[in-house]
Amino acid sequence: MRRAPLSLPALMAGVLLLAGCGSEGAGSHSGGPERPQVPGSPNRPDGSSCGAGSAGGASVPPGDPSEREKDGVRITGVSRGAGHCAEFELTNHEAGPFTYTITFTFLSGAGEALASQKETVPSVGPGRTVKRAVTMSGTGPLPSGTRGPARVKIAEVRSVPTGEASSRGGPCPPSGVRVYADDGDAAMGLRVVGIHLENCGSGTTRLNGYPRLQLLDKAHQPVDGVTILQGGGSIATGTGADGAPQPLALEPGERAHATLVWRNTVEGGAGDPVNAPYVRVRATPGDAPVMVIPELDLGTTGRLGTGPWKKDGTKPPGRP
Repeated sequence: MRRAPLSLPALMAGVLLLAGCGSEGAGSHSGGPERPQVPGSPNRPDGSSCGAGSAGGASVPPGDPSEREKDGVRITGVSRGAGHCAEFELTNHEAGPFTYTITFTFLSGAGEALASQKETVPSVGPGRTVKRAVTMSGTGPLPSGTRGPARVKIAEVRSVPTGEASSRGGPCPPSGVRVYADDGDAAMGLRVVGIHLENCGSGTTRLNGYPRLQLLDKAHQPVDGVTILQGGGSIATGTGADGAPQPLALEPGERAHATLVWRNTVEGGAGDPVNAPYVRVRATPGDAPVMVIPELDLGTTGRLGTGPWKKDGTKPPGRP
């Protein structure tokens, strides 16, 4: 069994909710068809979606310009009106369609982080620009003397080819199998991330062994020099990455998981730390790959432990 979750050292002072989906109409750089308006939503035909409730509209935020533009994402305005809204543009400079995960941080005038959240923009075509917006909400009372966010920072941008994008829900992929990574656990330099598999098709999915993994760097290039171990006992015990593999037969709606475990220890003279934000996963050797984003910070250890596939004890809610 997996160990009890450890505390993530993640900044979660609040939650950003997607304010609405902008269009890809003539007003944007995409040149694509305009997305339909959703009744009651703050969407605007021009693609910006902070809404008419923004006092004075969104303006170019102050602060370091490098905070507002990163890896094809550009913050175009911040409004302190209804909901403290930030508008942004995303341009795909790749040769094919990509799905993006962007981490934004709302900051006070003094630079204090007020809220942080990841936002996903699916399937942006090559050369296209889309407009979106996020709104800070659910933070509760702000610190004394804080009037609200003065600027928004793009903390991180991750992207995966749309054909390999993972998903926890939505339509079942053509393979009939859904694969995704969880948020993981971390404490005292130990990292544990679960890789989850659901049979969302109509047939039986058979597993026997370990997931096949390929580590990729920020530029989606293979990472060399890392030993992928079958089993995680040599890295840490009690993580769930132990035990011998067993043949599994997953009926429709059933799930399985495998566990990744590593340490981020850095030792002097052992070379440069290795960071591999992406992992390309194949449930079995012949399966189509799925790219997940576990943010592997392997330090200088050069090792990643992988547990065998294990069947989950219960079916998803709503399944017979």
